[in-house]
Amino acid sequence: MANRWTGVTIDCADPLRMSAFWATLLGIPASNEHGDDPNWATVGSRSGQLPRLTFQRVPEPKSTKVRIHLDVQVDDIVAGREQVEALSGRWAGIRNDYDEGVVMVMLDPEGHEFCLVQYYGQPSVD
Repeated sequence: MANRWTGVTIDCADPLRMSAFWATLLGIPASNEHGDDPNWATVGSRSGQLPRLTFQRVPEPKSTKVRIHLDVQVDDIVAGREQVEALSGRWAGIRNDYDEGVVMVMLDPEGHEFCLVQYYGQPSVD
């Protein structure tokens, strides 16, 4: 099964400020993938050449959860979960179904959070 790294999501208090900073620092344009939603901002695009950075507003300051996690695109969310579990990772028990796809929060063998993402209507990963 082919997997690829598609982006990093960063929890923060001010997504627009964070995206402006990183877009400028990296020379990657901010995108409008989340429309006018003030709770999300993105640098780059999931269809771009480089992994994107997505900034997600959270109400709490960092205390226990890692503030940066990887998003790993998979062709099949169930097979992806099985692969993670076979490698001694585990499912965190959180699954979000969106119009554009499915996101499952996973934990690596040391408990670091990351997401498996299956996009609907996207070409297969080769």
